[in-house]
Amino acid sequence: MSHKNCDSHNRFRSKTVGFRLSPEESRHLDDLVSISGMNKQDYIISKLFDYEIVVVGNSRVYKGLKDKLEEILTELKRINNRAQVSDELINLIKQISVILYEMRDSD
Repeated sequence: MSHKNCDSHNRFRSKTVGFRLSPEESRHLDDLVSISGMNKQDYIISKLFDYEIVVVGNSRVYKGLKDKLEEILTELKRINNRAQVSDELINLIKQISVILYEMRDSD
């Protein structure tokens, strides 16, 4: 039997909601989730209800940021002109910048 899935307020999560994403949207969501340090379900719920997402620096966040920055660097080296930079890549760079800026301020 499956483990009951409760949120931080001990509310039992018994409803399932599904939606479709393109492969590009799915990768972008995975990128944002990995740099947030949250699990995908909590990240989606936080964004859906417009809750503030607070990134707490830990080894999981550090690894997510490190991996994404390496991927971004590889992608930027591959790109020949500015027109090839996707909106998703720009958004990801902005998100990482915000996270790093806010982590710097918390020290």
